[in-house]
Amino acid sequence: MLDTMSCLERFACAARLHIDLSVQLIDGNPAGVRVRNRFSTTLMEVVTCSPQGVFLTSWGYRLGTADDIDNAAGRLAYLLAALPA
Repeated sequence: MLDTMSCLERFACAARLHIDLSVQLIDGNPAGVRVRNRFSTTLMEVVTCSPQGVFLTSWGYRLGTADDIDNAAGRLAYLLAALPA
């Protein structure tokens, strides 16, 4: 079985590479990562990880899988209009 919390932690690290994003792990049910654009009050998203290793936004958009976390985080940064470091 996939360790989804570990995947979320790695996703958070990858998202932090985008300088415009503020990233916070959420320990709950389900666990997730809250990501927001530092320069906007409305550009924010919560990402969860399914037991199959799929990263999903709160509105169901599939960002990618645990096999390619960097690209999944990059897709979220693009959606939130963030710049890479």
